[in-house]
Amino acid sequence: MEDQDVVVCVGLLFLQQQLQSSRRRRRRRRRMWVHDILRARVQYGEFRLVQEMRLDGTMFQAYFRLSVEQFDSLLSMVGPLITMQRTNYRLPIPPDQRLYICLRFLATGDSYRTIANSFRVGVRTVANIVNQVTRAIWDALVDKYMPTPTTEDWRSIAEGFRSRWDFPNCVGSIDGKHVVIKSPDNSGSLFYNHKGSYSVVLMAVVDYRYCFRVVDVGSYGRTSDGGVLANSTFGKNLQMGKLGLPPDDLLPGAEHLGPQPFAFVGDEAFPLRRNLLRPFPGHQSGSHRVFNYRLSHARLVVENTFGILTSQWRLYKGVIEISPSNVDACIKATCVLHNFIRRTTSEDTALPTAAEKDTPGLQRVSRVGSNNATREAIRVRETFMSYFTNEGAVNFQPAV
Repeated sequence: MEDQDVVVCVGLLFLQQQLQSSRRRRRRRRRMWVHDILRARVQYGEFRLVQEMRLDGTMFQAYFRLSVEQFDSLLSMVGPLITMQRTNYRLPIPPDQRLYICLRFLATGDSYRTIANSFRVGVRTVANIVNQVTRAIWDALVDKYMPTPTTEDWRSIAEGFRSRWDFPNCVGSIDGKHVVIKSPDNSGSLFYNHKGSYSVVLMAVVDYRYCFRVVDVGSYGRTSDGGVLANSTFGKNLQMGKLGLPPDDLLPGAEHLGPQPFAFVGDEAFPLRRNLLRPFPGHQSGSHRVFNYRLSHARLVVENTFGILTSQWRLYKGVIEISPSNVDACIKATCVLHNFIRRTTSEDTALPTAAEKDTPGLQRVSRVGSNNATREAIRVRETFMSYFTNEGAVNFQPAV
């Protein structure tokens, strides 16, 4: 017992010393508020280069991923949310410079220190700016550029999928993307995914024009796509029929099949439901192969959207070494900025149609989710399969 008491006393003494040392570090006064090198950021840092690049729209857009007009429009919406109060001690960084720093971080994925040295600001300043501005971008843009879809919105999306991707009654393509992060402290295997890295999951529903309609961010990397869907607000509303989807409608030229539900399309990681279609598992032939081929064309939309997002915001190219909560804010900001850019670009980007895109390999899915489907869900998929092999057949699909 005496030995145990000695060990406890030594442990308490060590903790007390650590606490006192931590307090001394916190009380340590800063030598200076702003380093002399950082004071000259406007004259010699990136901000001077930015002012010159504003005269060349191509260079500016390649640097920040936004045109000068789009940047100014974004600043007018986000500026009031990121303007800091002026004090008698030092001048705050203006909102346009804060937006420059944040966009450059998202566009490159460089470390905070690299961004700080480039713009001649403190490392902690960059961290605070990124955390604040990404959240402000989401708050300022989400209601206009990623609003909750209404029944008419779903109907418009379905018409787009029918005309461009030859898949009627489709209201969106759904999939999940693993965003690689540095393993958080004391997180165990929560963020460890099946690919052997640590990640958070971006679950997204995308329309026929490569725009995000619903995003769910922040699920642990170890969770499957089906599990992420089941735990998300979107998935729960889908299960309970609270998404406001249009009532069942006839498939074009197939009145004898009766009204069919409006549905999302996903890969084999998702469950088969009345309003969620997934391919037939494994290698198929005949009518099953035709259905998988047609579904893979419609599902390609979300894969392409993730590709556009990754190539535009190179933050996704490497390992994001910031806390998971701040990663979530960055992901949401890039998603809503993606919609903002696509909807404010003057010239309409040419989008491939189903006949112009071939998607070999999309039917071979390595991730398999639960397939405890209801009889109604199975009937709906069988009806779509019959439609694609008869009245809804197109000349580019495989032969039965």
